[in-house]
Amino acid sequence: QVQLVESGGGLVQPGSSLRLSCAGSGLTLDYYTIGWFRQAPGKEREGVSCISSSLGYTYYADSVKGRFTISIDNAKNTVYLQMNSLKPEDTGVYYCAAGPRGIVTDMRTAKFDDWGQGTQVTVSS
Repeated sequence: QVQLVESGGGLVQPGSSLRLSCAGSGLTLDYYTIGWFRQAPGKEREGVSCISSSLGYTYYADSVKGRFTISIDNAKNTVYLQMNSLKPEDTGVYYCAAGPRGIVTDMRTAKFDDWGQGTQVTVSS
């Protein structure tokens, strides 16, 4: 049974950092494209970043470039999203998802089959 479990969310002040984790079971994350998405209240879900580790490929939305870093620890079968210089507009529920390994140029149209339950990130003073 495939399972993705997110953790690491919380309430932080603007300018702070958080590291989100996406732990996989029932699948080897290195064989897939793993994406991070977020959804704020009243807004559409937004693709934030994804990694196709075995292809050496990462993707970042323009809104997070230079602030967020996606990485994978194959030994722990976990993908991380390091988020620095957080802004109030980064607030939302963050989900990780797994899809077929490939080069993703648009997370809105990429196929992701398995999803986690999400972790809340709130950036507020």
